Amino acid sequence: MQAAMDITTKYCQKELEEYGACVASNPTSWQQKCQDLKLKVAQCTSSHPVIRKIQTDCAGEFSVFERCLRENQSSVETCQPHVARFLACAETVDLSDTNTAPQPT
Repeated sequence: MQAAMDITTKYCQKELEEYGACVASNPTSWQQKCQDLKLKVAQCTSSHPVIRKIQTDCAGEFSVFERCLRENQSSVETCQPHVARFLACAETVDLSDTNTAPQPT
């Protein structure tokens, strides 16, 4: 997961910062007000193989997390167990078949 986060930050830092600022500025309405910025982050990250692999392998966990966010917009901390399950899944993803995985020596 750290590799995916590093890649996301490296290639999509501007989009992540804009989205994060929007969410922080709109604690009760971020889902609607920040939708376009969320899409920009998604578009940016969707092209990277590591992130695509995690999204594919952990789609179920991520879907549950996103649904929780939609249903608990004013109390997103409720979704902490769901994000924890997604992150735990992401840690188990086999990245050996992506072109950014460390090569065996």
